[in-house]
Amino acid sequence: MTPTTVRPEALEWSVETCTIGRSMAVLGEKWTFVVMREVFNGVRRFADMREQTGIPRQVLTNRLASLVAHGVLRREPYQEPGARVRHEYRLTQKGFDLYPVLVAVMEWGDRYLAEPEGPPLTMTHRACGAEIHTELHCADGHRVTEYRDVLPRPGPGARRRR
Repeated sequence: MTPTTVRPEALEWSVETCTIGRSMAVLGEKWTFVVMREVFNGVRRFADMREQTGIPRQVLTNRLASLVAHGVLRREPYQEPGARVRHEYRLTQKGFDLYPVLVAVMEWGDRYLAEPEGPPLTMTHRACGAEIHTELHCADGHRVTEYRDVLPRPGPGARRRR
């Protein structure tokens, strides 16, 4: 007797409009979150980013241009005395909305990739000094601690596969 194979419901739905795929088209390159880390940490100028990260010049140019083109960062002109006008990079609201994602990636790295003595950075709440963490909550405010309790369902933009 052959066991019956249950076909996952996800196979019934198209991934053409998948927002995870679309997000990764903008954010999925290795250096993107390194650039975002720097901007969130207050490093906004090209030369400072190069010095801090070692990202090759052309790669950094391309990443910044892409993040600006996608509305994650905006360019702000500045000029040192006697020098030409240059630009620094500032977060847009779209960029600020990535902060929980950056923190979640950092927490994952802290858990699985940190040095034996611990992570190199902690994030704390300015008001009280306690460490911050990412959490999942449902719309009714319930904290989700078991990820198997999350049920993916087709949303209003879902399309059946052809």
